[in-house]
Amino acid sequence: MASTTSNTTTDHSTIKEWVEARDGFPATVSSTKEDGEPGLLRIAFPGYSGEDSLERIEWDEFFDKFEESDLALVYQEETQGGDESRFCKLVSR
Repeated sequence: MASTTSNTTTDHSTIKEWVEARDGFPATVSSTKEDGEPGLLRIAFPGYSGEDSLERIEWDEFFDKFEESDLALVYQEETQGGDESRFCKLVSR
């Protein structure tokens, strides 16, 4: 049985690699943007729910806000069944 252990990281390279390996991308909740700056950050995947409320942003913008907000990413490599997991969430450090 595969482990469903979650990992936590603040490493930009690790985050970007994990997200892109799953065809994901950095996004912001459109309604929370202010003065052209990203608001609430999200990691989005193709076919995700909430597509209408999220706006894709560049990694540089994402990581600037990530650091400013003192966030970390909790993520999982595999599901309990051994498939590639897309589980992740942004949390306070």
